Amino acid sequence: MSHQDVVIVGGGIVGCVLAKGLSEQAGLSVTLVDAASPSNAVSSSDKTSSTDVTSSSKATSTSKATSSSKANSSSKANSTFNPLTDTRVIALARRTVNELNAMGVGLAVLAKQSQGKIEHIEVSDKGGIGLTNLSCSEFGINTFGQVVSLSALTHNVMSQSKQYQHIAPATVTSLARETDSTVVTLDNGSTINAKLLVIADGGRSSLAQQVGLTRHTNDYQQMAIIFNAHTSEPHHNKAYERFTKNGPVAFLPFDSEINGHVAKGKGFSVVWTVAKEHAESLMQLSPGAFIHRLQQEFGYRQGQITAISELASYPLALSYTDALTSHRAVVVGNAAQALHPIAGQGFNLGLRDIITLVNTLKGVSDPGEFNVLNEYATKRSKDRAATITLTDLLVRTFSNRHFPLVAARNLALTALNVMPSAKRAFVQQTTGYGRSA
Repeated sequence: MSHQDVVIVGGGIVGCVLAKGLSEQAGLSVTLVDAASPSNAVSSSDKTSSTDVTSSSKATSTSKATSSSKANSSSKANSTFNPLTDTRVIALARRTVNELNAMGVGLAVLAKQSQGKIEHIEVSDKGGIGLTNLSCSEFGINTFGQVVSLSALTHNVMSQSKQYQHIAPATVTSLARETDSTVVTLDNGSTINAKLLVIADGGRSSLAQQVGLTRHTNDYQQMAIIFNAHTSEPHHNKAYERFTKNGPVAFLPFDSEINGHVAKGKGFSVVWTVAKEHAESLMQLSPGAFIHRLQQEFGYRQGQITAISELASYPLALSYTDALTSHRAVVVGNAAQALHPIAGQGFNLGLRDIITLVNTLKGVSDPGEFNVLNEYATKRSKDRAATITLTDLLVRTFSNRHFPLVAARNLALTALNVMPSAKRAFVQQTTGYGRSA
């Protein structure tokens, strides 16, 4: 039996960053249990491209595509999810970028690869007058955030020197919580006795329920269609969120490779949210017809949409546990709360979980002690509740075509554009520096 301070179950980006932080900054002995096999990993320079602005769910994975391939060929089962081959893209809020850099996770190389800085944001409502434009220079900052490949970021973290034990591939077969520890048994027959169990294995985790946490789920009856796109006009580091009657369309500056062609400043990662009943018909369209529909919804802000990668999709729901801690256990990241991608807050909220947990456990002899975990849960409660509420409110507000609500949100977007104090509050929350955070 191995004895450790902390055992982390889940080898995705949340688990990897947490293992790095707890071992290097908090000085704890850590074992990371990862279900994915490292032998299935691909090079981080392979910029294949189906896209997500949040790691809120496990999207169907795809490979490189051309604008002439069948768009619907990408809807594949994801029974062998591997974070090292996950081709999704995520938007890191400014605070997340700063926190990762402070933890020694350098992002400069990834930024150079994708030209994915966000310096300008446009929010609009199709068919209405509501429009908000934000520029980071207005707020005395150099960027709102950065767009990166999730697999490249995971490779970046895992390729650095590791002071923790990494067991992969392995899954948990049983848990036994004792007074002073949690005993974790793996499918390879080994056992780990740890003072603290951290559950970081995603929104479909069953371990949370096994430690007595109840999961609540609210199905939005929507699907996210994710892909990369090239346009005829350069993005100039501008991101877009456009609300349409069929759902929001998010364009994030990100230079991908499609059909052997690198965007070079004219690429975006795209998340198109649609009602479930419309998703299948869109996925069945030819690439040309799909681009035509997308152009109708997004408009010509970036000129012509010239190419798209293969499509992937996943259902959207709000999922969260009723509490963050249990006896000798804590839940973080998507295992704690999986959000709609409408505001790109899911992964950033999970990163704030990690940072708070690392800071809480610094200098602590028993990381699983009740008072320690209670302190962590108290620190996370306001930010977590505020972000879940904000995201859920945006989904319900901007997915509703009832005329009074449409008029109200157009008025709100217009007011936001001309009220400096409202702009500052919005930017503070979405960049991760809101008061509750």
